[in-house]
Amino acid sequence: MSRVKISIIGAGSAVFSLRLVSDLCKTRGLHGSEVTLMDIDENRLKAVQILATKFASEMKTELTFKSTTDLQEAIKGSDFVINTALVGGHAFLDRIRAIGEKHGYFRGIDSQEFNMVSDYYTLTNWNQLSYFLQIARTIEELSPDAWLLQAANPVFEGTTLIRRNSKIKMIGFCHGHYDVFEVAETLGLEREKIDWQVAGVNHGIWMNRFRYEGRDAYPILDRYIAEKGAEPFRPVSPFRIQMSPASLEMYGFYGIMPIGDTVRNSSWKYHYDQETLERWYGSPWGSPDSEPGWQWYKDQLGQITQATMGLAQAIAYYPQASLEMLVTEGAKSLSGDFTGEAMKLYDPSQMSGEQHIPFIDAIVNNNASRFVVNTLNEGTISGIDDDVAVEVTAVVDSQGIHIEDVAPRLPDRVIDWYLRPRIMRMEWALEAFMKKDPGLIVEILMRDPRTTSYEQARGVVEEIFGAW
Repeated sequence: MSRVKISIIGAGSAVFSLRLVSDLCKTRGLHGSEVTLMDIDENRLKAVQILATKFASEMKTELTFKSTTDLQEAIKGSDFVINTALVGGHAFLDRIRAIGEKHGYFRGIDSQEFNMVSDYYTLTNWNQLSYFLQIARTIEELSPDAWLLQAANPVFEGTTLIRRNSKIKMIGFCHGHYDVFEVAETLGLEREKIDWQVAGVNHGIWMNRFRYEGRDAYPILDRYIAEKGAEPFRPVSPFRIQMSPASLEMYGFYGIMPIGDTVRNSSWKYHYDQETLERWYGSPWGSPDSEPGWQWYKDQLGQITQATMGLAQAIAYYPQASLEMLVTEGAKSLSGDFTGEAMKLYDPSQMSGEQHIPFIDAIVNNNASRFVVNTLNEGTISGIDDDVAVEVTAVVDSQGIHIEDVAPRLPDRVIDWYLRPRIMRMEWALEAFMKKDPGLIVEILMRDPRTTSYEQARGVVEEIFGAW
């Protein structure tokens, strides 16, 4: 048993925090660890601590929890720091998006070609990027041997920024790669028999290897498209778009399948307006990155937040009550698949799917496992600069991170038509942030098809950033 100190920054996100706690409870080699929960929202922080403590007790796990609103206190003495904080929250995102739409930028100015995800703000949320650097520098000062596990968006810009400006041990995580299994299940393939690999940048990954029982599985996908590709696409939620018309057409153009949020982060062809979104991503939402799709998501978050606060209050008043019963029964009244999520938390045979705790276990206890990680390229993907963060597969053990060879290599069309343009936008955004120069944001907008005049671009930037 290896006892470590794990700090979760932005722990007021109840579902994410409980997933991590659940994974800790199921990872015997980390039993006895101390978890520090940090958030600036004291009410949500208190609720998560109550639920986490109760959950660990019901799982008969010796985990210690404490909470703080102070970043330095959270980080001091930590072995692993998990950052999931969104500075300003969704209220900030909504305010900035509304300003953009007032000036004629559908879905706001942060919606850029190859970066359409609605909480992946790279142009305007300098507070988020500043917080990333603050966390890194606090780790350097107070816990120089700690690992930073970056979960907060934007992971691509954030990982690149931190690794270029800090010497701490750091890795970025996302979970979009799991959509590989949605492709397989749609094709009727058993996931255990798939040999797969993805490579690219965060929210821009591609399934370069797709084999089934030792043979290339792409011909199976081709047959599926020929037989069913023209059928109406009706997603069960705004996020279930891996097999959407947009994804299948991107496959036809680039030669390999886009995976996860890559499907959302496509060209303007799929994103001009709501009608276009629904044509490519299905009705009634037209992807998560539409007004109705994003409202659906925020409604889910609102329900979860209310349920979390209610659960914590119930446990505080009735400490003998079963959290498992309250969670599973309460989930039935919520929209979305929360009942399955709740049951998964308590199932000892199922991990949450988040990679953070298995990564810690691999590092601490040498339980080697395969991950999809964000780290500096350093020669992994040819045609991309070494100091750019890429998202690739790797095996992790106590000796560190062992990046797999990208085999087969990514097609030139993916490199030249998708990754390089996306990387260029990342470089523009980081230069504007590092120089604190809103004028560079105006120059970016001059290349945006929604811009009709210099005055329009300057006007929206002035309102967002103020006079400069």
